[in-house]
Amino acid sequence: MIQSAITVSLVEEARGGPFVFWDGIADACEHASNLGFDAIEIFAPSHDTVDRAELKGLLEKFNLNVAAVGTGAGMVKHGLNLTDPDQSRRESAKDFIRQMIDFGGEFNAPAIIGSMQGRWGGDLSRNDALSLLAEALNELGEYAAKKNVPLIYEPLNRYETNLITTIADGVEFLKTLSTKNVKLLADLFHMNIEEADLAEAIRSGRGYIGHVHFVDSNRQATGRGHMDFAPIAAAMIETEFDGYASAEAFPIPDSRTTAEKTIEAFQTYFRS
Repeated sequence: MIQSAITVSLVEEARGGPFVFWDGIADACEHASNLGFDAIEIFAPSHDTVDRAELKGLLEKFNLNVAAVGTGAGMVKHGLNLTDPDQSRRESAKDFIRQMIDFGGEFNAPAIIGSMQGRWGGDLSRNDALSLLAEALNELGEYAAKKNVPLIYEPLNRYETNLITTIADGVEFLKTLSTKNVKLLADLFHMNIEEADLAEAIRSGRGYIGHVHFVDSNRQATGRGHMDFAPIAAAMIETEFDGYASAEAFPIPDSRTTAEKTIEAFQTYFRS
C-alpha cells in the first residue's frame, strides 16, 4: 500500500528550500500526525544532530514512521559528492552517506542520494563520472543491505545534474550495478521537466522505484501547479508501487497549508 509522508528540514543552510516543515522534529511530528500522515522524511545536517531516543519517543507518541533520510547536507554544508575527481573527497562523501545510512537504518528508513551524486565536467568525462557513481552506489548499496534498508538514488533535472535525468535512464543505470539494493526516487518535480509522459515514465520504472516525491509542477503542494495527477497516481497503483509518496515541497503559502493540500490530494488519489 502506498503511504504518505512529509518532509522536515533541520539544515539552516538550506532554509528556503523545498521542505515543508522547518521548526524541528517535534513540531513536524505533531502536525503530520494531526493531519493523518504515515511518516516524516528527515533532512538533517549530519547523522549525530538528531537525538535518537527523542525521535523514537516522538514516533511512538504520534504513531509515525521515518520514510527516508536525506543526504544532501553533505553537499550543502560540506561540498561533498560521489563523483569528485579528488579521491579523498569522494571517500569523505561516502563516509558521510554511510553515517546517514546508519542513522536511517535505526528507523528502517533508507538514505536518499540526490545532490551528492555530483556531475561531470572539466577534466572529468561523463563516462568517468558514471563509473565513479556506479562504484560508490555498489559499495553503499551493499552497506545499506547490512542495515536491511535499500539505498535510494534520485535522478535530478538537467539544472541540478548532468548525469542521470530520467527514470528510464535511471533504470538502465541500475541494471549495470552489481548490487541489487539500489532503488530509484521518482521526483515528480524533476520528472515534470525531463519526462515527456510522467505516467509512462513511472511504468518504465516498474520494480525499480522505491520512493516518490509527491509534488506539483512548481514544486508546491499537489494541486497548486498544473500537473495532471490522475494518470500518475494510476500508474503508481498499476505498477504496484508500495513505498512512500512524500511531499518535498516549498511551504507556500505556509507549512500548514502545504501539508493540508498534500494530504487531501493523497487521500483523493490513493484512498478514495
